[in-house]
Amino acid sequence: MHNTRTRLRPGALTACAAALALFTAGCSKASPDAQTGGCRADGHWSGREQAGWLRSAVTFSGTAGGTDPSYEDASVTVRTPRTGDARPLCEPLAVQVEFWTLTTTTAGTETSSVMRYRLATDGGRTRTVGFPSGLPAGREAACVGVLVAVYAGAPLTGAELPRSSPDGDVRFATGRIGAYRLLGPREPAADCAADRPAASASPTGSGKWDVHHP
Repeated sequence: MHNTRTRLRPGALTACAAALALFTAGCSKASPDAQTGGCRADGHWSGREQAGWLRSAVTFSGTAGGTDPSYEDASVTVRTPRTGDARPLCEPLAVQVEFWTLTTTTAGTETSSVMRYRLATDGGRTRTVGFPSGLPAGREAACVGVLVAVYAGAPLTGAELPRSSPDGDVRFATGRIGAYRLLGPREPAADCAADRPAASASPTGSGKWDVHHP
């Protein structure tokens, strides 16, 4: 009985090895955003990449202007990004939605945290957070602005908190902020009494749901 063995020539062996090397290299250089089970891989995203995703996924609505601002119907919505890859994230982001009041006085601007709401989102369904109840309105709002920011990860550290500039704008010393909205006071600093008491709002109330809503 004869045994038949297939023997590859040296050239064929070299070609197979080269093909295997190219395939392995291609796999190792796969994009972090490569499709994984129909979702968008985000497990290795940096803080700036998370902020970039949020920037296209966050919208602000119902922020009334005019002479008598009201935030009763104002809200922050996180949904499927408006641009780019619309697949849900493989790993949901921990997202913070934080609100502050900014009281303008002749001595400067006093920033006070009102509410911070934490949620998890992969962009697959819409999440809506209402503005806190009790935000200043009417005459009280003349010297008090409202700031809301949406960012991923842990709460902001002291060094990352918003800082007001002389021109009435705000800046964050971090690249984690995905989106923010500043609804400034109607009166210039010169017209706001230095001894005007700072406005306070409910620390947990919200026009949509309370801070413990899932």
